[in-house]
Amino acid sequence: SDSPYVGEGARVLPVPTFAYEGERLFLRGIAGGVHLLDTGSFQLDALVSARLDGFDIDDLSASGLAGNGLDARLLEDRDHGLDAGIGAAWSGNFGRLRAQVLADVTGASEGYELGLEYTYSIRSGAWLLLPSVGVRRMSADLANYYYGTLDEEVARGVPRYSPGAAVVPSVGFSATRPIGERWSFIGGLTYRFLPDELADSPLLERGSDGVPSLFTGVG
Repeated sequence: SDSPYVGEGARVLPVPTFAYEGERLFLRGIAGGVHLLDTGSFQLDALVSARLDGFDIDDLSASGLAGNGLDARLLEDRDHGLDAGIGAAWSGNFGRLRAQVLADVTGASEGYELGLEYTYSIRSGAWLLLPSVGVRRMSADLANYYYGTLDEEVARGVPRYSPGAAVVPSVGFSATRPIGERWSFIGGLTYRFLPDELADSPLLERGSDGVPSLFTGVG
């Protein structure tokens, strides 16, 4: 992903991705859970999901932060987190609509997020194409942790920046294709549009108004 944080540049994160689908339990990469209710067209799930939005201050540009009025020596790292919550999904000829609420259970941000995503499946030969649109509402605690300055940093003399709750729209496109009988390819692109309250953060590059990311792999 093209990190919006000052001087970080491209962020590359290789991870082994496991998928398991059982009658009740499921695991899909960095997320998993339990089907509380499954009628085929409707699912209600208990969810857990990794949040990989953290960063090390040492990976950012000290001079770039100084240009934004921040002293890197007074800043702290932002940790990854683990979220838990509830999700519901409706599927049919119209596509798939998914809603979820996830809250941090690791004490990193102590925030929560509401999400809504619509995906439509298109078959084209051996390809399965999945365009999607979505929107997330980050709570004030969540947005302030990853895009604002912390209370302990402000106590050291760092200027306070608290973006508050924020709504982040996104568009995406993914695709899968079998490779022979035992292997498959998966890949996709996602673009998250940053609202002004996040884009104006002094932790970010000036002019950063979105976060593009690419994922690809074989299974």
